[in-house]
Amino acid sequence: MNKIILVLPFLILSSILVKAQSEDQSGIRASLNLSNLYVDEVNDENTKPGFAVGFYFRKSLSDQISIQPEINYSLKGSQINYDGGFFTGGSGKYRYNLSYIEIPVLANFHVGESLYFSAGPYVATLIAAKVKDVDGDGSINSVEEYDRDDFNTFDYGVAAGVGFDFTGGTAGVRYNYGLADVAPEDRGLDNGKNSVLQFFIGFEF
Repeated sequence: MNKIILVLPFLILSSILVKAQSEDQSGIRASLNLSNLYVDEVNDENTKPGFAVGFYFRKSLSDQISIQPEINYSLKGSQINYDGGFFTGGSGKYRYNLSYIEIPVLANFHVGESLYFSAGPYVATLIAAKVKDVDGDGSINSVEEYDRDDFNTFDYGVAAGVGFDFTGGTAGVRYNYGLADVAPEDRGLDNGKNSVLQFFIGFEF
């Protein structure tokens, strides 16, 4: 079932591309990700920087509405700060890096010629997971790879944001709110779900 859900956006994107008209847009996009795993409360001190890169296509339905499917590689996760103390070692952080292939399908609501608001669902599949132990000075002590089967490989949620178009591209901010647990309950992540704030920019082909 997860594979079917992931394939459907590709089919939708392909059918839209075949019918593309001159006023439609396609291009590449990149974003700075500020990610966390939220439970009951999100602690901003644990926000982890990451990034996303991919492709987007925008199909105009009217002067005010367009549909925008995307396919992105997105690095999410969280980090935990630690202080080993005088006897057990220095301070540092554990960075949980979760790599996803993510497919959002957004509806854009255009206000005037440049400003637009976006909202819609996304689906994603986990392709890699690792933890980095980083010293307070930024040195990497170790990197531990995890098996994908230790996590829930399927993720989904909703996204919303605001952007503006400029000649040859688009830019803005978006928030992705995950609705699926990142890992099973026995993995110690307390039913954590993905939470990602993105600052993005895209350029037309």
